[in-house]
Amino acid sequence: MSLAVFLEAIEQEITRTEYGESPVELYEPISYLMSLGGKRMRPLLTLMAANIFSDNWQRAVKPSLGVEVFHNFTLMHDDIMDKSPIRRGKPTVHKKWNENIAILSGDVMLVCAYELMTAVEDDIFKQVIKRFNRTAAEVCEGQQLDMNFASGNVVTEAEYINMIRLKTSVLLGFSLELGGIIARAGQENINLLYEIGTNVGIGFQLKDDILDVYGDPEKFGKQVGGDIIENKKTLLLIEAIEQAKGQPEEKELAYWLSVKDFDKNEKVKAITAIYNKLGIKEIAETRMNEFFNRGLAGLQKLDAPDTRKQPLLELVELLIDREK
Repeated sequence: MSLAVFLEAIEQEITRTEYGESPVELYEPISYLMSLGGKRMRPLLTLMAANIFSDNWQRAVKPSLGVEVFHNFTLMHDDIMDKSPIRRGKPTVHKKWNENIAILSGDVMLVCAYELMTAVEDDIFKQVIKRFNRTAAEVCEGQQLDMNFASGNVVTEAEYINMIRLKTSVLLGFSLELGGIIARAGQENINLLYEIGTNVGIGFQLKDDILDVYGDPEKFGKQVGGDIIENKKTLLLIEAIEQAKGQPEEKELAYWLSVKDFDKNEKVKAITAIYNKLGIKEIAETRMNEFFNRGLAGLQKLDAPDTRKQPLLELVELLIDREK
């Protein structure tokens, strides 16, 4: 089964899904945000997992959309918190409408995600909702930790990995797990699917951190060096602070992290040069590959034919090699 077949099924479901009619200001922002596209990685993972263990992967389409709607709900509220003006090249909901509409529309978007998630058979309903509840709470926990890190001073690598595990990767883990539950894959395989998604998700975020500094601006799709400008505590910065201790770069790094008035391009260039001297990119790539390799190892352990696992393997390899 090709990636295009799964994507087409997802996009068709998005097109036919109605979230509500009135008041229009409440529901129109949901359709707007969902129409902006994106990788559709989470519902893709659900459909691929279902396809590994069942010929009837189509029954996972509607609940997979529940994961995508939930993901976009978090983006709608994240954009408000981050005061982001642009999402996927278009105005964010709070900019196109206003913050109050974006908050309330996001709230009902979460309700819509639950409604879609109920489109599973009765015997697995409780299991699906229980796991979704836990995952949704963990995503919020990760977002709060990320905000805490912005105002704190010292963040360890272990704390950072835990934050991105919660904020980003547990939802990828649940996406695969959901497909396994729907396909009746058996608890051992379902647990493995969750682990695969969680490890791949951490690798995915670490790749994002690396691309933010070293990506091609034309391919990456957003400003390279944005994390540097914001002093965002990514793995690269955490490692640089650690590796610079007692080195000539320690004082220069401290300066750029404390200065309030600066030229953005100059700061990006200076800190990137520090990263290069300290070998930070190589350290980050090593950690990234560790998590991707754990995901690939878990994929090999799944009790299913290799031909069934091939589409998921190809998607993971695309994530490893991506440039945006």
